[in-house]
Amino acid sequence: MRVSKALLLLASHLAIAGAGFAGGIYALPILIAPPSPTMEEIKAAMAQVQFTGQFRRDLKDSDAFHWGEGVVSVSPSAISLAGELAPGPDYKLYLSPEFVETEADFNRLKSRMVRVGDVKTFENFLVAIPPGIDPAKFSTVIVWCETFGQFITAAKYR
Repeated sequence: MRVSKALLLLASHLAIAGAGFAGGIYALPILIAPPSPTMEEIKAAMAQVQFTGQFRRDLKDSDAFHWGEGVVSVSPSAISLAGELAPGPDYKLYLSPEFVETEADFNRLKSRMVRVGDVKTFENFLVAIPPGIDPAKFSTVIVWCETFGQFITAAKYR
């Protein structure tokens, strides 16, 4: 076997392995996600909604792989989404005192934010607010991918 043929085979196998790995990173969160809450469950949990906002796909750092869309509802005890998020790993829900739509803004304001909890579903979600966190002291809900430091989406609710 000639060296050029061996290098071509090696390169093609590495490319296929890389594509498979990338596909696995994208698909794994979808495969292991728990069932999404139903609209009835969201409505029941959000009986005391104080604020609402909108996730939109057209934010500055949103793109084809990092986006959210739908109505975000905030009550004193929970935050919900009736909509969708782009699938991904390790999503965290934050409350921010200012609207954020870029990774740079998120990193600049992170010390003033509070992490509410994990987002484990990509169609609708319902995240309980831990005791001691008052959503009225903030103005924006943010979904952030902790593992990759990637902005997903944000919604201003007041």
